Amino acid sequence: MSIAADHLLVRIAEIDVDPNQLAAYLVELRREIAASLTVEPGVLQLQAVQTVDRPSHVRLLEVYRDRQAYEAHIQSPHFLAYKLATAEMVVALRLIDCVPVALTLE
Repeated sequence: MSIAADHLLVRIAEIDVDPNQLAAYLVELRREIAASLTVEPGVLQLQAVQTVDRPSHVRLLEVYRDRQAYEAHIQSPHFLAYKLATAEMVVALRLIDCVPVALTLE
């Protein structure tokens, strides 16, 4: 994919979820990721993983075409529905802006 790396918005989201609500949270997260990748051309990647030692620690790698694509994403109906549905499930959220070093986009 030919995209200027200097325009990308790349971040890691560290999300700590209430362990008692983890299954429901993962359903909502998968739904939101699928919708974002299907209908938002500016969302280039959303990769979600759980840590081995604490599955309620979910980490996302987010890659957007640019800041405008990110701003559109956080205003999209599916993202707003995800935020509303998971508001009581998320214990902590930390967003870490990143600079791509070796990033493969397909």
